[in-house]
Amino acid sequence: MQLVHINVGAVRRLRVGERQLMSAIGKTSIDGAVAVGALGMAGDQQADLSVHGGRDKAVYAFPMEHLVYWQQQRAQHGVSLFDESLPPGFVGENLSITGLLEQQAFIGDTLHFPDCVLRITQPREPCGKFNAVMGYAQAAKDMVISERCGFYLAVDTPGSLSAGERFSLQPGARQISIAQALGFKRHKHLR
Repeated sequence: MQLVHINVGAVRRLRVGERQLMSAIGKTSIDGAVAVGALGMAGDQQADLSVHGGRDKAVYAFPMEHLVYWQQQRAQHGVSLFDESLPPGFVGENLSITGLLEQQAFIGDTLHFPDCVLRITQPREPCGKFNAVMGYAQAAKDMVISERCGFYLAVDTPGSLSAGERFSLQPGARQISIAQALGFKRHKHLR
């Protein structure tokens, strides 16, 4: 398992349909070590703390294995005419990772990095801002149904992270996987 990219972003205007909202969903990949504290990563912001950020959603990790799927979804909906790669941070993730998917990630598991420990707390629940970034109205629904959502992390041991670091998974109680936690929402969308 590896941390491939670290991504942070500032709050800025985002067009969602006819409205303009403040959002920090647009993240940019950065180099070097980044400090990680109880409320998240240095240099990263959240616009709406009622749904993003806080202790239980301090950091958002997303498996890079899903990027091909999202490229295909955008192409099928006429958003992207070319086979362009999606850049790190495109879906709003702080950590672009490989080797850990939602079916293998359980609430309460911890990710051990050389200088930091993060605990899996819940799946990402996408909103209209995700639809706007992806460029089509059903993107949030597709994220839930496909279980390609990534997961939020709490910071158990503050420290620093660097792109390229490997991490290990320490199992917690292993009662509910991220994929299972999406089950209720998935059934709601299928009705």
